[in-house]
Amino acid sequence: MTPFLRLLAGAGAGIIAMSATYPLDMVRGRLTIQHGASAQYKGIWHAANMIVKQEGPGALYKGWLPSVIGVVPYVGLNFAVYETLKVWTMDHYGLRDEQELSVAARLTCGAVAGTIGQTVAYPFDVARRRLQVSGWEGVSDLNTAGSGKAVAYTGMLDCFRKTVKQEGFSALFKGLAPNYIKVVPSIAIAFVSYEQIKVALGVEFRISE
Repeated sequence: MTPFLRLLAGAGAGIIAMSATYPLDMVRGRLTIQHGASAQYKGIWHAANMIVKQEGPGALYKGWLPSVIGVVPYVGLNFAVYETLKVWTMDHYGLRDEQELSVAARLTCGAVAGTIGQTVAYPFDVARRRLQVSGWEGVSDLNTAGSGKAVAYTGMLDCFRKTVKQEGFSALFKGLAPNYIKVVPSIAIAFVSYEQIKVALGVEFRISE
């Protein structure tokens, strides 16, 4: 498989997985940001029911578009970069089989892949989070732009425009550093665990040539 085919395969898998679970991510976002006197939701099902009742079923997919767009560089680059780095590492050390790669080498490849994918896709993740709480009066910690009310966005482009205009371009990368601490080792461990389990089960090991 070429890097481009790996990119397509990874992006396709990511879009399907993300779309299937997106309402849960939407609810998680609301539950995470509420606090104190502004708390409106008692739990997962209560939050989901209240969102649908007050904002309509479509509200469960607020921020879906930037998520789909962000999946392409994020999940796609994760797979493409990871597999390509493994091939380069094998060529560099003269290895003939992927199973000769050490766990440390695979973890390093996964960490680099996760870093690149996360950096490129992060602005879309910022837009997704902001759209999920767009115009929601139950949150008091949003950027209010001096209005006293939660900022409302009409869509992804409007979110990008207002964010950059009001807070500067760097606002699209707010929280990136701590996100590395979570995502980079997560991606690395996920790839290595996946391959080790395949070995243990005796299934086809190689993903790429």
